[in-house]
Amino acid sequence: MTNTPSPGDRDANEQDQFLTILSREDALARFEAGLFPRAIASEMRPLAEALGCALAEDVVAPIDVPPFDRSNVDGFAVRSADLAAAGEASPVRVMLNDEVITCGTAPTRPVLSGTATPIATGGPVPRGADAVVMVEHTQLAGPRAVEIRRAASPGQFVSYAGSDIARGEALLRAGTVIGSREIGMLAACGIAQVTVARRPRVAVISTGDELVQPGQPLPPAAIYDTNGAIVAAAVNENGGEAVFLGAVADDEEQLEAVMRKALEASDMLVLSGGTSKGAGDVSHRIIGRLGKPGIIAHGVALKPGKPLCLAVCDGKPVIILPGFPTSAMFTFHDMIVPVLRRMAGLPPRSDAKVNARVPVRIASELGRTEFVMVSLVEGADGLIAYPTGKGSGAITSFAQADGFLRIDALADQMPAGSEAEVTLFTPHVRVPDLVIVGSHCTGLDLVTAPLAHAGLVVRSIAVGSLGGLAAAKRGECDFAPIHLFDEKTGTYNTPYLSDGLELVPGWRRMQGIVFRKGDRRFEGLSAEDAVRAALADPACIMVNRNQGAGTRILIDRLLGGARPDGYWNQPRSHNAVAAAVAQHRADWGMTIAPVAHASNLGFIPFAEEHYDFALVKARKQRPAVQAFLNALASDEGRAALAQAGFRPA
Repeated sequence: MTNTPSPGDRDANEQDQFLTILSREDALARFEAGLFPRAIASEMRPLAEALGCALAEDVVAPIDVPPFDRSNVDGFAVRSADLAAAGEASPVRVMLNDEVITCGTAPTRPVLSGTATPIATGGPVPRGADAVVMVEHTQLAGPRAVEIRRAASPGQFVSYAGSDIARGEALLRAGTVIGSREIGMLAACGIAQVTVARRPRVAVISTGDELVQPGQPLPPAAIYDTNGAIVAAAVNENGGEAVFLGAVADDEEQLEAVMRKALEASDMLVLSGGTSKGAGDVSHRIIGRLGKPGIIAHGVALKPGKPLCLAVCDGKPVIILPGFPTSAMFTFHDMIVPVLRRMAGLPPRSDAKVNARVPVRIASELGRTEFVMVSLVEGADGLIAYPTGKGSGAITSFAQADGFLRIDALADQMPAGSEAEVTLFTPHVRVPDLVIVGSHCTGLDLVTAPLAHAGLVVRSIAVGSLGGLAAAKRGECDFAPIHLFDEKTGTYNTPYLSDGLELVPGWRRMQGIVFRKGDRRFEGLSAEDAVRAALADPACIMVNRNQGAGTRILIDRLLGGARPDGYWNQPRSHNAVAAAVAQHRADWGMTIAPVAHASNLGFIPFAEEHYDFALVKARKQRPAVQAFLNALASDEGRAALAQAGFRPA
């Protein structure tokens, strides 16, 4: 016995199907409301099996990458001050230390004034050295000496510890699709397995008496089943795991049995055909018997795609696509892909290429076509492509970029303000909803986490306080985090604001002197006394911070006009300072208390600085900006900051 209705019942049922044609927005809103919110099913996978999956939870970097200061070239580790007068006509001769540093070789001897140590690309920079000279710019002068024909600047050809990835920073956010670049980041941190969203299992069924599978002979009046192959491929493209069950004839009893079995074994069921008012269309009649609430929308104001049927059966989506391939794929990508990708923990799709303005000059080398990786942000007049390179050895410069632009081989630069075509790495990249450019702090991750978990894309570009202010004045970001002390007024940050910027209080963080526990030169002293003790000891080496950093201003206040050994060693992060001291390449420096404590170092408080935000007033009403301000002021955000060692303003 079949469940086929009588002709009279069928006519009444068919007449009900299209009495209410919903708009695309209403249909999608009803469909999503019937499915979400819902937990994303997750599973643990080894890196080798995680390609193409979406992270189910945030991943925090457990180590600094690189874990030590390392050389970017083959050459000699030197003190840059020794080479100030070096040139082609006046080479400087230095003595060679009796060790050669290669990858995996820990230095044992310091580089003293007038000496150099041979070092290979990737080798750890020894104590005392603050630069590396390329071997091409040198000439051996006997077995124990080398002549250097070029001056070296501090930090030349050196990648500082944590300059690529800083321990404790949010490495990848939940929802990030894992590609080869992300796997490289995870592997660089020693992470062997990750928790990913399980791919939704999607059963795909084609319906119709006329369908024949490709490869089979085609009888008269029959057509090949195009939709089955197309829909299955589109499911796999968008984070699902398609299970194609073939074509089923328009027999209600047979089709219902297949649909029930498919729905029990899958997370989603997609059919094509059987949604219009023809006498043979039975799929929509079966849905009402598969689970509650049943059909959400049958008939949507789309062209093509009006016969689309959307249903939810006991929490599982059931979709009947129109039979014509063009209509089926239009409605699938427009209406079903957003739901499928959301179930798979994936971001929405976007186009593969976009046009954007480049805000800064990019130098290039004549004779070589250059591809520059960029991050995309929203400017006042359209997209802005921000160059993101951290150096050839940095994994994150490739993994965290949205795409790349090309500079022709005949050009030696791309001028600031140029319009360029950006090729996206994947079609799923979203322009960030919130852009933060300026000084980085691990506290930022705590405040932006709720935004990321809510589906907002947050882009943070660390360029220092002064660089952030410049970006804010150009309208290239929403917030510029700053911590700049003004000597004249004795206040933080406010004196540095210009028209169009508004100060948003952030949090307070203690800056101080960091040293190895047990070092008698620093134990029990105040910051001022500790620095005086360091200056009195010629063997005491400091590690500084880069110019433009708020921390550098504090260091110079303590030093006055002094320039002790190590002054020109200028890494760009708090983590790199702590790493230099912990690894005995320096004896003291200045960093923030949370970083010092995470590295198990001694810490002498000096000044509680104000880490605030310069807000671009013209962008204040943007939803993501308001979400950030709410997260910053929330009890949860303030508690997270306090637990991490910061004091909310």
